[in-house]
Amino acid sequence: MFSYCSDPAILEGFQWLSCYLTTGKHMGFYLSFGTVLLLLAITAPLALAFGFFGASAARSRIAPLAIFGKGYIAIVRGVPDIAFFLFFVIALDQGIEWLRHKVKCSDWDEPIRQGNDFVVCQIAKMPLNDSPQWVHEAYGFGLAVLTFAIVFGAFAANVLFGAMRAVPRAQIETAEAYGMSPRQSFWRVLVPQMWVYALPGLSNLWMVLIKATPLLFLLGVEDIVYWARELGGSKTERFTDFPHGDWRMWYFLALLIFYLAFTKVSELVLARISRRLSKGQATLAGEAQRKEPGTAAEATT
Repeated sequence: MFSYCSDPAILEGFQWLSCYLTTGKHMGFYLSFGTVLLLLAITAPLALAFGFFGASAARSRIAPLAIFGKGYIAIVRGVPDIAFFLFFVIALDQGIEWLRHKVKCSDWDEPIRQGNDFVVCQIAKMPLNDSPQWVHEAYGFGLAVLTFAIVFGAFAANVLFGAMRAVPRAQIETAEAYGMSPRQSFWRVLVPQMWVYALPGLSNLWMVLIKATPLLFLLGVEDIVYWARELGGSKTERFTDFPHGDWRMWYFLALLIFYLAFTKVSELVLARISRRLSKGQATLAGEAQRKEPGTAAEATT
């Protein structure tokens, strides 16, 4: 990046460090922070959507739908995250290739399962071998996002299911007594109020999701953990222009600071959201707001 970086062997001190920190691999390391943030930005609303539909299904009066919702919550919550991540990514990948194989290679006369191998025709591969590198990375990232959304959607479903049950039943009955249909009372009374009860659990789930992002490394995505291990390991002059010892501690310290800062910002944002949702609600938080001096003064005027 800098003109004096052409010959790293003659560099010392700050110049050496500035050249070292601006190599192509370090740019990949910096971009991997964006990968983590992008994962969170996509996964959080998607997991919340999975959770909402899972919770709605679990409280349904239709028996098969209720069994499906409760089964989704129970099965995913009962399996360790890392085991589910590793299983689901492989299963989903093979499932997609199997469907493509059935459509594109209908004349295939060999078994797909050949011992321990999963064999499909070349045009059914996902992605194709001759696809650009960004397609392979986007495909792996997409599988990771979907896996995260399904796993954390089950936890969100459990939180939302409990929040729906926490809303006083008398309010639903009152709404129906005023002529609202079950659908109207659900969307106009139950859903707006359940967020107050759900937010503490969803806040904890958000923190767990942040701490789970290093699992991207296990799913083959080049995330910040991958680059920290790759760049921090011992380097010799034979393999790099910037030889150094084992610096993994410093790279992982940078990750520690990043996660601590990010969780602190999240706490502040979630506290503001909680305060906003609790305003005017018949909850302990809402009652505490009504007792605040500034709020009491506004009420009298």
